[in-house]
Amino acid sequence: MDQLHGGNIYDDHLKEQTKGHTLLDFSANINPLGMPKSVREAVVSSLGDAVHYPDPRCRKLRRRLALEYGLPEEDFLCGNGGADLIYRLAYALKPKRALLTAPTFGEYEEALKQTGTECRFYHMQEDLVIREDILEKMDESVDVLFLCNPNNPTGLLVEPDLLRSILKKAVACRTLLLLDECFLDFTGQEERSLVSDIEETEYLFILKSFTKMYAMPGIRLGYGISGNRALLRRMEAAGQCWGVSVLASEAGIAALKEKAYKERSVGLIREERAYLKGELEAAGLQVFDGQADYLFFRAPGVCDLYERLLPLGILIRRCDNYRGLDRTCYRVAVKGHEDNERLVKALTSVLGQK
Repeated sequence: MDQLHGGNIYDDHLKEQTKGHTLLDFSANINPLGMPKSVREAVVSSLGDAVHYPDPRCRKLRRRLALEYGLPEEDFLCGNGGADLIYRLAYALKPKRALLTAPTFGEYEEALKQTGTECRFYHMQEDLVIREDILEKMDESVDVLFLCNPNNPTGLLVEPDLLRSILKKAVACRTLLLLDECFLDFTGQEERSLVSDIEETEYLFILKSFTKMYAMPGIRLGYGISGNRALLRRMEAAGQCWGVSVLASEAGIAALKEKAYKERSVGLIREERAYLKGELEAAGLQVFDGQADYLFFRAPGVCDLYERLLPLGILIRRCDNYRGLDRTCYRVAVKGHEDNERLVKALTSVLGQK
C-alpha cells in the first residue's frame, strides 16, 4: 500500500538515511506543544475501564460535544479518527458521482474508489485558490462534494461568502457537502465554520478531529456533525461496532476542556508560521499563505529536496502524490522555534547544493 500521508516514521530506510541524526518529523502536522497533561492523565486513569467493551454509541463523549456546540447529542457521530468517518460516509452513501477539488486530501478519493464512485474534479489554477467557478461544476448529478477548509496541503481558506454560496448551491442541487474542518481550529478563525448551519439543512456534514490540535494521532479520534440523523445512523452501521476505544473517548472529553491550551497553541502557531514563512521565502522558495499549522511551498527546479534533507535528520512531506502537484511541491509542519530554526538551517544548507 502506497503511503498517502506524512508521519510515516516507521520505515527502516529512514534510520539508514538519517546517518545518526535524531529524526525531526516535519511531515505530520501535530501541535508542537504536545499532548495536554490532562489528556495523558485521562488515558491512564481510564485503563481500568478498558477491561470492558467501549460504548458503541459513544454517548459520554457525544454528550460533551453537544454541550460544547450547543447542539443535540443526536447530531454527532464519533469515529476512529477523521479518516474512519470519511470511509463510513462513502460506504453509507455509495454515491454515484462525487466532486473533489484538486489538489486536496487524498483519502477522499481513496474512500470513494472503494464504493465505485465516479469522481469529478475541480482543478485549481496556479495559485491553488478555490474560486466561484466551482459553482459551475455543481449540478444535480453530483451526490457529494468534498471540501477541505483550510485545504490540505495548501492551508488556504475558502472565502466566507463563497463557502456560503457553495452550501446554498449544494442544497439546491440536493448534493451533500462534506466540509472537512479538521485544521480550522489552528487558524484562529473558527467563525468561518458552518456549524451554525447544521440544523438548517440535511445536506451538510462537518468533519472534525482531535488528532492535530491535541497531539494525539496515535489515539485516533474524530467526529462528524450533521442535522441529517438518518445519514448518521447509516454511517454508524457502515463501520465496526466499537470504533472508539474507552481510552480515546476519555481523551476526547479531557481535550474539550483545554481552552487555555488551545488558545496558547493558536498564538504559538501564528507566530511561528510567520517566522517560518519569512525564512522559507528568503531561501528562494515560493511559499503559499496557508493559515493552518503547516506551510505548503514550491521549490522551483528542485525535485529532490526530501532526499537532500533526510541525511540531516529532517523529514518533510513530498506532495507530488496529490492530484495536480509535481515533484517541486512540498509541505512542512509549523513546530516550536528551535525546531523551525533547525529546518531553516538545513534548508539553507541543502538549497546551496547543485
